Amino acid sequence: MVKIRIGIIGMGRMGITHFSIINTHQQAEIVSVADTSKTTLDILKKFIPSIQIFKDFHELIDISKPDAIIVCTPSNLHYPVIKYAFKNGVHVFCEKPFTANKLEAQELANLYSNSSLVNQVGFANRYSDVFNTAKSIMDQGVIGDIIRFKSEMFSCSITKKTNGDGWRDKKENGGGAVFEMASHLIDLNNYLFGISNGVTGTILNSVYSKNVEDIVSTTLLYKNGLSGTMYVNWSDESYRKPMIIIEAFGDKGKIIADFYGYKVFLKEENKELKLRKGWSVFTLPNVNKPVPFYVRGNEFTRQLYHFVDMIGNKDVKSVCDFNDASKTQVIIDDIFVDAEQNKI
Repeated sequence: MVKIRIGIIGMGRMGITHFSIINTHQQAEIVSVADTSKTTLDILKKFIPSIQIFKDFHELIDISKPDAIIVCTPSNLHYPVIKYAFKNGVHVFCEKPFTANKLEAQELANLYSNSSLVNQVGFANRYSDVFNTAKSIMDQGVIGDIIRFKSEMFSCSITKKTNGDGWRDKKENGGGAVFEMASHLIDLNNYLFGISNGVTGTILNSVYSKNVEDIVSTTLLYKNGLSGTMYVNWSDESYRKPMIIIEAFGDKGKIIADFYGYKVFLKEENKELKLRKGWSVFTLPNVNKPVPFYVRGNEFTRQLYHFVDMIGNKDVKSVCDFNDASKTQVIIDDIFVDAEQNKI
């Protein structure tokens, strides 16, 4: 078996998570890591002496010559890292948010779409068993033509006044509720309902953060008449862990899905899918399919295994490439522009 040689750039929380997952794939071999923290690099040198350690991503690519990299740096560094990877013919998995703005995102999407290089962004919810089941139900027309949807995301990430020094309080580093959390929800809405044609009524609120927003609410508009609301709050202490809730209303029924399962309300029974008239409820143990290695959630393993599989087998199709992520970035930019116009 030919090993796919992988470098990881950025060894914070997500870098360590991805390291532990990708290391279990039989076809993957981690050959190098890069980080700016001396403490992190010293620990890696001590406990994993077999891999090459670098302070600079240029050196990692130039010297260790990986087939692919996993990019877990702050979002303002994604653009130069990915451009350099492209120049050197390297496949890229990039953590979200994809870039700092839509122009950078579109440039990178165009570069990679015209090449044979695998490119993927870590919008892990596209690999969720629950949301994929909900998507299949909607795509089959089980709840009819979708008229409206509501999407929400909550966490207790920021619950005290900040001084503005941390990365979560800096927009350019991917901080703020829009970049850090709403980006996940925007991409999931794109996946489930299609790309919106604009936003309206956006309001951003700061609760504890000094420089960024803690709450975002907006309405997504579509040319076909569909519309949906989006509400994100990362200062909600009633949620111990992050939660996404999707509710879609159609002319034959509705579906509600979250991290723990889904339920469908139908006006008439659907015998083919064994959905009764009224409510049918499915909890996570009835939906989840096992993965080879578990960290944080099945979807995190699936997305990285899929990345390696795409490199090894050109017939494996992308689920979330740079082009998909650039569309999410356009909506992120639209949200900030619309919010500025709505200030009183």
